[in-house]
Amino acid sequence: MEQLWWTAIVVALVVTFVVGLLLSLILREAARIEAGAAQIWTAGKLIANNTILITLLIRTNQLVAEILKAAGGIAGGAQRIEAHAAICPGCPQCVAAQAAPKSPLWGTR
Repeated sequence: MEQLWWTAIVVALVVTFVVGLLLSLILREAARIEAGAAQIWTAGKLIANNTILITLLIRTNQLVAEILKAAGGIAGGAQRIEAHAAICPGCPQCVAAQAAPKSPLWGTR
């Protein structure tokens, strides 16, 4: 009977050791998984910050396109002025005559 008790104690100690070993392996693996999840979370936050900037870049591109369109109009106007100045020696008079609004009742001002 005494040998049965010793056998039971040894089996209990072996089982306890194996359970402790398995629990420490599980804890180590859980810590590794948690570290990986923390890296994924950090990368996700950085990506989210970058996508906010993409929205701002889209708006910037829209504004640049509007500026480019306006600049094209200004360049076209400057070319027309340059061409007119090349053929018209009295250009200030032409400009003054064109700038005066015409009224159907009163004629020109």
